[in-house]
Amino acid sequence: MDKKMTVALAGNPNAGKTTLFNNLTGAHQHVGNWPGVTVEKKEGNLNHKGYSITVVDLPGVYSLTAYSPDEVIAMDFIVEEKPDVVVDIVDASNLERNLYLAVQILEMGVPVIIALNMMDQAESKKHLIDIPTLSHLIGAPVVPMTANRNEGTEELLAEIVKVAKGEVETRELRIEYGREVEEEIAKLEQIISPTSLALKYPPRWLAVKLLEGDKEIIGKLKEVDVE
Repeated sequence: MDKKMTVALAGNPNAGKTTLFNNLTGAHQHVGNWPGVTVEKKEGNLNHKGYSITVVDLPGVYSLTAYSPDEVIAMDFIVEEKPDVVVDIVDASNLERNLYLAVQILEMGVPVIIALNMMDQAESKKHLIDIPTLSHLIGAPVVPMTANRNEGTEELLAEIVKVAKGEVETRELRIEYGREVEEEIAKLEQIISPTSLALKYPPRWLAVKLLEGDKEIIGKLKEVDVE
């Protein structure tokens, strides 16, 4: 019997997420709505190397700061459902803007693969990306691809299986925000760590979200006992 795995696809709007979803799942997909909202939910399935893989196409978002239903859905799915792998589709031709979401996902400490899409456009703009160095700096595998030509899909699937098997080590990304901010983060971490919320979310990530004024996280923290 195939082993089961869930893969979440995240990414900015227009980064090629839907194209990659279609490349992975083909006709084996269905569309519904996320519970309680009218936001479309797409899931698909494929079998690969002894794995039965469910692929969930998360709403396209620019961040995980809960300003919209799409952002709340994406954040909650990653935290509540704990997918085996999160594939963040990044537009290689607009790397700086796209990496903002990547950093937020990486700070959550979940297994992440960066699908570096639109490599053809990056090359046409003479953008040179040192992929091994990028992978080392962010602590996650980076797979170059051009989804609209179906290039890199097999390489991505191979990396997904490696991460699921624990053959590729990923690490929680830690951004240093400067002495004053770090002092406030440390104070909040001490308060958050004993709460039940810290069993689901990394305390440091929660502390950063509180400093951002994330209303969703503030609401969740109000629901637990904080000394």
